[in-house]
Parts: sequence; structure tokens; C-alpha cells
Amino acid sequence: MNTFRPERWEKLKQTASAMPAGPGVYLYKDAQGEVIYVGKAKSLRSRVRSYFLEEKLADAKTNSLLSDAYDIDYIAVANEKEALALENNLIKQRQPRFNILLRDDKTYPYIKLTSERWPRVYVTRRIRKDGASYFGPYFPANLAHRLVHFIHRHFQVPSCRIDLKRFHPRPCLEFHINRCLGPCTEGLTDDVTYSETVADVRAFLEGRRSDLAKGLRQRMLEASERTEFERAAKLRDLIATVEEMDERQRMAAAEGDDVDIYGVYAEPPLAAANLFHVRNGRVVDRREYFWEELPEYDASRFLSNLLAQIYLDAQYVPSLISVPEPFEDQHILAELLSEKRGRKVEIITPQRGTKKALLDLAVSNARHAFEQRFRVLKPSAERLIAAWRETFNLPEPEDDNDVSRVECFDISHIQGSDVVASMVVWENGRMKKSDYRKFIVKRAEGRGKYGNDDFASMREVVERRYSRLQAEGKAFPSLVLIDGGIGQLHAAATALEGIGASAQPVAAIAKKEELIYLLGQENEPIRLDRFSPLLRMIQQIRDEAHRFAVTFHRQRRKASRIHSELTSIPGIGEKTSQALLRSFGSVKRVRLASETELRSVISASQATAVRQYFAPSE
Repeated sequence: MNTFRPERWEKLKQTASAMPAGPGVYLYKDAQGEVIYVGKAKSLRSRVRSYFLEEKLADAKTNSLLSDAYDIDYIAVANEKEALALENNLIKQRQPRFNILLRDDKTYPYIKLTSERWPRVYVTRRIRKDGASYFGPYFPANLAHRLVHFIHRHFQVPSCRIDLKRFHPRPCLEFHINRCLGPCTEGLTDDVTYSETVADVRAFLEGRRSDLAKGLRQRMLEASERTEFERAAKLRDLIATVEEMDERQRMAAAEGDDVDIYGVYAEPPLAAANLFHVRNGRVVDRREYFWEELPEYDASRFLSNLLAQIYLDAQYVPSLISVPEPFEDQHILAELLSEKRGRKVEIITPQRGTKKALLDLAVSNARHAFEQRFRVLKPSAERLIAAWRETFNLPEPEDDNDVSRVECFDISHIQGSDVVASMVVWENGRMKKSDYRKFIVKRAEGRGKYGNDDFASMREVVERRYSRLQAEGKAFPSLVLIDGGIGQLHAAATALEGIGASAQPVAAIAKKEELIYLLGQENEPIRLDRFSPLLRMIQQIRDEAHRFAVTFHRQRRKASRIHSELTSIPGIGEKTSQALLRSFGSVKRVRLASETELRSVISASQATAVRQYFAPSE
């Protein structure tokens, strides 16, 4: 921390006195011009000048802020609501170290409908300005996956990562099981049919179920008139499913309001918050947020910043938000969210009844989450598996007997020699050593189309593994995890695409940065924080794959050295070398064997050559 100096204090105080009296946002900056704190004010001049009062200077946080501050900037706005919105935007953009930052504010699942020639649907957790349409958020997270699964099954719009800018020789398995229209292969579908289907998907995701059913019914009648009875029957079944979902939605809407309930527990500089999503009268999801280095903890300011960062950029805002205590700017934020939603939004602190009971439950869960996070309690296998599925966008199991299985690959070699690979298995919360596999890379041919040996080796190993599973009719894992970066990820994905398994989920974890890359979302890597049990679990799997590969490589290298020492003897070839090692067990015992003992395994001339070779060392 910098030492606070009176001359700097006077300069900052003069800057504050020159600010306008109206509402706005002020920014404290350090000696390098970096923004270190962003605040809002009803009156900029009064608010910023208050930092220099004696009672304020006695506050540790204020003293620390002013000790690091070299300048104060401001932005004047028309009213307090604009100030609140601008403060939120600047905090997210600049991430000042003295502000309360919501690190995990984009974890809600959405469904993305792309804007390609052949649009596809994905579950995503980040909204981008890429021309695609986004629907959501969905609670719980598995609802988004269930809806996408429904779209695959009934509308046959895919979620694959295949390059659709060109045609491929043959479609993948999804087409053959009627979960994709096959836009990847020429002649399987056409622009009109595909566009019509995408319009149906859009209507479905927008909630226009009655309009969708009406359009489907019209097409069913037309198909029937053209005697396309199979197509008419499929449309009839789809109409029945859509109408049933529409009826369920109307019944659920009558059951209760949408409410978000917050519980907070803090031991500065650590804090935890729990968020319960109540939809149609039922708790459908729970979120956890953590802070490890809070610059301060003022409950009022904390709640104000937390809710602003969560909702001001969100696509959906509930009608009711329940908080453990009233906070600064509560009414202003409620007005702003009401304008955003187009209907009234209330922020309350319930005192009795069911809402109070749920609030107490959220606070209790926040304390438990704090203990589990910062007291290093071991999470349950079920929670780890749930976190795993959520992080990697994996669909929920269709029944309780489904296995959560990860197969992790690593390549090991020294300057391209003795190239081997390992595959380790994590299943339902633990390593399954009986399913580990070793691979000797057969085609380590130097630089090829993948850029270097590791990429070509990874492609070969992944192709061999899953071609065999296909041939044996065995199930693929929930996730293929690659020890490496984007290049290794793409090598594995290319191998899977080559055998028609492009729908297989694939991810990679890069060393050093510990970034997780998901196929198709490489520009949005996942960075799990250092306290995360999930990160520790992923590291454990990755490290086990590395250990297994390195151990196998050392064994191969040692065997190679032994083998090469014997084959360097004149007259001793590979088969003779192997015969000697089988008989004597090691080079050391071959070295110590008499010529008579050697003749019992190899010819007399060869035995003489071996004895002469080792003679200098005797």
C-alpha cells in the first residue's frame, strides 16, 4: 500500500469540490490510471467530499482506497437509475479491486439457436452478439438439456460441431436414429424443409405453442391430402406433444409467482451467497456465489451491488426478489428492473409465512456453502457429478442407472521417441483402474497435417479407442477429456468426426493456465477458481492420466535401452536378444552368464560374441 500524503489528499479534495451536485458515477484511479473503485451518488460533490471527513478517514477501507488513489474522475447522468445502471456496467468492464465483484454472473443456461445457413441448437452459458437467438435462462440447468434433447427427437435440428459450410461424405449416427435432418450430407434435406423446421423450433422456444400447433396441424392436413401418411402421422404425434406441454405450462403458471430468494453469510474477507429460484411456486434450482477477497463487507452495499450485477444485464427478471435485509438503493433498483421487465418487480424482506421460511433456508444454505467452500469439507460424489455435468454442458442421465464416465487421454514421449499414450477412467465419482488402457502409437511419423507429433498421436489413439468401441457395440463415455490445449482438442474431435461420432462431448484442460476448453466453445474457456472441488477432481484425473502415460513411457524406454544394448552385439538380432532376456531375465544376468550357459540358449558363435562383448567389464 502507498503511504498517504497530505498534498495528494488536498488535490483529491479539490477535485471532489469541483464536481457537479447532480447524480452520477465517480471513479478512483491509481498512479497508473487504472480504475480501483467505482461508486454512484445522488450528489457527486457531496458523496465524494464525504470520503475526506475525519470519521471516514478512520475507516480502514476508506484509508486504504485513498492511499492508493491518485485521481478521481466522474460521469454525470440524468438521474439515480442511470447512475445505478452505469455503475454496474463500469464495475463489470473495469473490475476494480475495491469493488464487490460477482465473478460467476454468467452461469445460467440458455438455449442458443444459431444464424447459420443450417441453424443448430446448443446449451450455452454466455450470451454473445453473434446474430444468434438466445432463449432462457432455464432452471434447473438440466431443463435446457432436456429441451434440446426434445428438439433433437421431435424436430431433428442438431447440436453437432461439424463444419456445415461444406458437405460431408456420409451423415453421423444422429441422422440414422432420426435425431437430425442431415444437413451435413448433400441431398438428405433441403433449404425449404430445414427453414420450416427451424421456424417451428423458434416458435417452440419462444413459448408460442398454440401457434406452433396450428401450423403443424395445417401441414398435417396437407401431407394427408398428398397421401404422405407417414409424415402426417409424425406431425400428428408432434401436435399432441406440443399441446400437452402447452397445457402443463398454463396449469403451472396458475400455481404461483416467480421468486428469487437470497441468503448471505460472510466472514470478511470471505463471503458466500445462496440463491433459490422459485418458479411457479416450486424451488427449481439453487445457485452459489463466493467471494475470497472482499475489500469490505457492508450488508446494504453488498446486496445492492450483487443484485445489480445479476439482473441489470439479465434477459429474465422475476416478479419478486427476496433479500435478508433492506439495502441501499432498493427502491431505485426495483423501479429499474420493473422498466426492464415491463411489469412490476418487488424487492422485499419477508417477516413471516412461507416466504420467510424460504429466506431462512437460503441463509442456512449460504452458511453451509461457506463451510463447505472455505473449511475444505469434502463434497459428496453426487454434488461433484452434478457440478461436472453443469460445467461441461452434459445432459442429465435418463435414469438412475446411467453411468457418469470420463475417459482422459495423455501423450508421452521424449523428442518423438517411444511415443505412447494413456487412457484413465473416472466413473461415478472415483477412478476405475481396471479400465485403464495403454497405447503404443504406431504412426508417429513426424510433422503431418495436424502440425506436430502430439496432435497426430492423439488423433490416432482416439480413433483406435472409439473405433473399437463402435465395433464392439459398447457405449461411449459421458465425456472425452484431453490433457492439452485447443490443438489437442481439435485432433481428438477430428478423429471422432472421422468415425461418425461427432456428437460425442469432448473437452481439454490446458496445463499452467488450467483453462478448460469445450469443443465448439473454444473462445469461451472455463476458468474454475482454486477453491473449487471440481477443479481438484479434474486435476486429479488429468494428473493420473499423465502419471500413467509417463510410467508406461519409462517402461518402454528402459526396455528399448536394454534391447538396443544386446542388439548392438555383432551377430545378435532382435529375436536372439528377446530369447536371452526371456531366459536370463535381465542384461545384468546375461553379462554374468558363462559361455556354457549362453550356449544353452543361443548358438556357440553367438555365445562367444556375447562373452567377448562383455569381457572388458569383467
